[in-house]
Amino acid sequence: MNKKKKTTRKKHRKNQQRVKNLIKASLLKAKPKKVVTTTKIESMKEKEVKKTSTEKTVAKKAPAKKTAAKKAPAKKAPAKKTAAKKAPAKKAPAKKD
Repeated sequence: MNKKKKTTRKKHRKNQQRVKNLIKASLLKAKPKKVVTTTKIESMKEKEVKKTSTEKTVAKKAPAKKTAAKKAPAKKAPAKKTAAKKAPAKKAPAKKD
């Protein structure tokens, strides 16, 4: 029993290493993606946003009025409808040869 566990562990490990090597090889063959640097643009936008936000805080706005919450009217229980019975479809008489 112990021998079986040992061999299966080795096989599993070898298989994992084989798959890792295949993935590495395929990544080396693939074309590298172009790296786009956006850190400078984001930092400039953040600075502009900070400037505009400080200017807006200086001008005070009138507090907004709160609207009263409206209660929904009580729902009435729907009336039960009686199901109309359908007449069974008539079969055509069998033809004799």
